[in-house]
Amino acid sequence: MHRTRTRRGLTTAAVIVASSALVLSGCASKRDDDSGNSSKGGDVNTTFTFAASSDPKSLDPAFASDGESFRVSRQIFEGLVGTEPGTADPAPLLAKEWKVSDDAKTFDFTLQEGVKFHDGSDFNAEAVCANFDRWYNFKGIEQTEGVGYYYKSLFKGYADKDTDQALYKSCEAKSDTEASVTLTQPWVGFISALSLPAFAMQSPEAMEKYGASEVSGSADAPKLSEYALSHPTGTGPFTFKEWKNGDHITLEANKDYWGEQGQVEKVVFRVIADATARKQALEANEIDGYDLVSPGDLKSIEDAGYKLINRDPFNVLYLGINSAEKELSDVKVRQAIAYAIDKEQLNKQVMPDGTKSAIEFIPDSVRGYTEDVETYDYDVDKAKDLLKEAGYPDGFSTTFYYPTDVSRPYMPTPADTYTNIAQQLEKVGIKVTPKPMKWTEYTSYVQGSEKHGLHLLGWTGDYNDTDNFVGVFFNGKKPEFGFENEQLFKDLDEARTMSDEDAQTKKYEDINKEISKFVPAVPLAHPVPTLAFNSRVSSYPASPVQDEVYSEVELSK
Repeated sequence: MHRTRTRRGLTTAAVIVASSALVLSGCASKRDDDSGNSSKGGDVNTTFTFAASSDPKSLDPAFASDGESFRVSRQIFEGLVGTEPGTADPAPLLAKEWKVSDDAKTFDFTLQEGVKFHDGSDFNAEAVCANFDRWYNFKGIEQTEGVGYYYKSLFKGYADKDTDQALYKSCEAKSDTEASVTLTQPWVGFISALSLPAFAMQSPEAMEKYGASEVSGSADAPKLSEYALSHPTGTGPFTFKEWKNGDHITLEANKDYWGEQGQVEKVVFRVIADATARKQALEANEIDGYDLVSPGDLKSIEDAGYKLINRDPFNVLYLGINSAEKELSDVKVRQAIAYAIDKEQLNKQVMPDGTKSAIEFIPDSVRGYTEDVETYDYDVDKAKDLLKEAGYPDGFSTTFYYPTDVSRPYMPTPADTYTNIAQQLEKVGIKVTPKPMKWTEYTSYVQGSEKHGLHLLGWTGDYNDTDNFVGVFFNGKKPEFGFENEQLFKDLDEARTMSDEDAQTKKYEDINKEISKFVPAVPLAHPVPTLAFNSRVSSYPASPVQDEVYSEVELSK
């Protein structure tokens, strides 16, 4: 049996290969110390060491929404649906094929045969239904934005809460290799959504044994279960070995993998929060590669002979605004904030070359994008006038949260981004109190708490669908934005179930106009993320949605 994915090399138009090879030091490196078995590659070191910018939020992907968690979980877990190599489009994975009923509510999946979870239990239709039923039966803290973000955002309701809104109805195991999932209403993006790591298939036996649902704490500060900390169990090409918080995560090749295992026998994710330190680790031959290269480092890395690859920008950076705060509840204030930000200056000073200024919350490659929206071109006087009309002629004060110890595809240098925007806001009279927060706590807080003013966050699209951007953000009132607009919420619900593509596209264009009018947040940029690699990495499966599985990495020494 072979995985649907095909290998992708670095020899693409997006790749910059230096003319001279990097001369490596002959001394032992930290990567070499962790090399382990290299039998597959002869003289090739089969350990692939990648620098992560932070610890994952959770090793249970159902309770994660951040890229660092998903980077790890994509090695351990697989979903029914994957993506076509190098694109955001859906492709078969654990499901070989599927059929959709005439009413577009029932999806019959034909599953791969002979696949086992890492604990030796069978992947079959019963396991598929156990996963769907688990999500539908989330309770308490599992239902919050800060924990079960994706299921809440996309499937809407649960067995005991908001059942009238729930999209999931049932799952039936018709045989070991046939699973039938029924929704309460048509959902055009359902298949694409299943490519999300949050909906990966997990071992029901392992989840039961290690208490996957034993999540405690609060929505903005959850405490992970034993399963999410040390027993993640999927069907992927790598199995979990250890997680030393703040230092590294180690995975090992799944010797019983159902697909093409590839060359890499061990994966080490080294946690290196600082971008400069990641660059130094690459130069010291301690890592094979890292993501989110700082804009200022690109030329020196290229000149030194390393390999660079750009992902297509399929993301958005935004300034979040909590409309539940008194001052920020006024649309004129939110519009003033939008006018106060010089996006061109921001992008020139803190973003990589090629970054586009954002005028809405989807990139221009996504259906539904329209330039016919209010663009809020930089205008300090207009911002001051609007603040005066709103009753704040001398401005006001608010908090401004931003993450530390991390780089994200949409935000390579969070502190620099914060400083730039804070200075611009001060020019129109908006004084901010900085609230830096460690990344592993940050997303749960700003998405789960109403006690914040402004914040920086962004989104890397998971699949090519407008709902995956604006639907995730604005399909209902959320603590992150505190924004209420029942008509907009209704329009988004209607759009996601429309089967006429042209009519749906027009609907999303109108929705983007409405979002721009009410400014629940300010879209800032679509940055170009860049990865850097040691010369021994001859192939890396770069993906615009970061669906990058390291069994497809090829090493030359």
